[in-house]
Amino acid sequence: MDSLKQEIKTFLVRFLRNDGFHDNDDIFAAGFINSLLLVQLIKFIEDRFSIAIEDEDLEFENFRTLNQISGLIARKRAGKDGSNKAEQSCAGIENGS
Repeated sequence: MDSLKQEIKTFLVRFLRNDGFHDNDDIFAAGFINSLLLVQLIKFIEDRFSIAIEDEDLEFENFRTLNQISGLIARKRAGKDGSNKAEQSCAGIENGS
């Protein structure tokens, strides 16, 4: 998961004057991120990690720190993999496999 955090931090640092934040620093409270940058971050996450950020994911607690952002990505990836396996299982049953 460290590579996830590094990719997110690399993305954010392109827009910030400060790269001295840590994995558990609240990037909103520190003033590093605003609503416009949050939209760009969500788009980056969706494109880079091939996941969809749903309405129910749009809570500040999912985006306050690098740890929380990478946790969201990990959960979304796990859910995506799990749903694909469930779809494959159902397809196999329908096909008589």
